[in-house]
Amino acid sequence: MIEETELKQIAKLGFGLMRLPMVDADTNEIDMEQMKIMVDMFLNAGMKYFDTAFVYEGSEEAARKALVERYPRESFYLASKINAGSWCCRNAEEARAEFKTSLERTGAGYFDFYLLHALSKDNVMLYEQYGIWDYVRQLKSEGLIRHYGFSFHDRPELLEQILTDHPDVEFVQLQLNYADWESPSIASRSNYEVCVKHGKPVVVMEPIKGGTLANPPKPVAEVLKGKDAQASCSSWAVRFAASLPQVMVVLSGMSNIEQMKDNLSYMKQFRPLNEEDKITVQEAQTALSLIPSIPCTGCCYCVGGCPVKINIPQIFSSMNQYMIYDRLNIAKDSYADCISHGGRASDCIGCGQCEDACPQHLPIRNHLKKCAETLE
Repeated sequence: MIEETELKQIAKLGFGLMRLPMVDADTNEIDMEQMKIMVDMFLNAGMKYFDTAFVYEGSEEAARKALVERYPRESFYLASKINAGSWCCRNAEEARAEFKTSLERTGAGYFDFYLLHALSKDNVMLYEQYGIWDYVRQLKSEGLIRHYGFSFHDRPELLEQILTDHPDVEFVQLQLNYADWESPSIASRSNYEVCVKHGKPVVVMEPIKGGTLANPPKPVAEVLKGKDAQASCSSWAVRFAASLPQVMVVLSGMSNIEQMKDNLSYMKQFRPLNEEDKITVQEAQTALSLIPSIPCTGCCYCVGGCPVKINIPQIFSSMNQYMIYDRLNIAKDSYADCISHGGRASDCIGCGQCEDACPQHLPIRNHLKKCAETLE
């Protein structure tokens, strides 16, 4: 298990390497020079935890170039993930081969933290059938990983079952933010409480809900700015997650130097929420709950297998410009730009691949129909 002394050494802010700075979004070319600056800033501030995954396109190679090749291996923690989902591999051999590929891409020699990726009712049996649990135990015994856990996107009942069946799991990664805290579908609070019950440290993903809470709707921003005009809206979201006692580290998918500067400004010397702050967050939660939107986090898991090449997250982002901010013209302009590089919402053939891959379990096909009706 992760020793208490090591837990205390892990700074609360983690660098999520999924939404990296881009030179060209159309070609997915990562801006390595900007990323190197961000890595330098992060480490110089005393932060150490970096999170990547086999399925994050270009991320593991970028971690090698910006981090592994430039810093002593013992000076940082690196986490990666193995994905046994049917959209990622076809059998146990292909699933297990992901570890070797990740190790080669990163050049890290070993992973400090290694996760079974995005467990849910739709794929949990594949991890069992492919023997992935035994595989990660073997990797640990060989010194190729130091700690193993899993990331999770489902109901607390399933989380309870997994932790009961695999009590040796050392940590759990959860989607946790103040917007989803009481969400019936995401169940942030309930899943967190299961981890508390089992004594498992929590790594937080999506603390800013795919960027939504960095620039929240006006009623929410007014609540937060009314309390502290100088604090960014992002800071409230990250501090909310980091203030929870069972949380080990909060991942922030920083995409530029400005975001890194902002996060470090309040996380370098982390100050948990006090009672007045907690009341402010509750007021923001109430204001947000009254605004309808499509709760897409922009993870893009749905995109790769789409047979008609629909950029679903970008289309949903365009639709949310209308639903959240009532900016129909901006929403239509954003949609027009999006479909210039991919399929239209109305091109959806209803195959359902996207819904199988979606960790939020969104009714994507229904949302696409509404997007087509509103934006086309």
